[in-house]
Amino acid sequence: MSTTAALPTQKRLKPTSVGYKGVSIALLIMAMWAGLLTYLLAYYQPDWRTPWPYLLALVQMHLYTGLFITAHDAMHGVVSPDSRLNNAIGTVAALLFAYNWFPRMLPKHHQHHRHVATPDDPDYHDGEHPDFLFWFVRFAWNYVTWWQVVLMAATYNVLKLWFPQENVIVFWMIPAVLATLQLFFFGTYLPHRGEHAPDNPHKSRTQLRHHLWAFVSCYFFGYHYEHHDQPYLPWWRLWRTK
Repeated sequence: MSTTAALPTQKRLKPTSVGYKGVSIALLIMAMWAGLLTYLLAYYQPDWRTPWPYLLALVQMHLYTGLFITAHDAMHGVVSPDSRLNNAIGTVAALLFAYNWFPRMLPKHHQHHRHVATPDDPDYHDGEHPDFLFWFVRFAWNYVTWWQVVLMAATYNVLKLWFPQENVIVFWMIPAVLATLQLFFFGTYLPHRGEHAPDNPHKSRTQLRHHLWAFVSCYFFGYHYEHHDQPYLPWWRLWRTK
């Protein structure tokens, strides 16, 4: 990770130029998340002595992250040029990820972009060497609500009536927690921690150029300076800014 003070000027893409492709990609992610989860809860009989159930849990974690990234793109209006459809998809994607509430997250995220790495940034924790755990707890405190916890608990108790309890924990509950850590680590902690050069207008770092790792780690959001520089780009076009 290195501070990016100045990047080459890129041809800027307007949100309307991506058309409705973002809708197809968003629906594909949601369908893959729902389809794999249904299989893992209702049909999969894991052999816990093999690596396969744990690998499948990681795949489900990655799809959970995709739900949040979809909601994030909707916050920037780049899932669909139709604002109603854009916000509807963002709302559904956020709800599927542990009952996050899109209308509540939207102003906080734009506040982050307007006041990045300042006391007015809800995602930021000050300090040259900030403690990861303390920052994560503060970050979660800003976004997790009591009714999310209640709904997750209620859903868990319903699901375990119909499906094996171990499957519910490993494939529904734990991937959501791991995806939250993944999003925080690659999308907040690594890019924004510590000091930034005075000529870095976005107070953000960026991963080294490695598209496969950038996708696997967090849907290209390790290219974080680029996201702050061109927030109108959907995640699946972000790699082109490299």
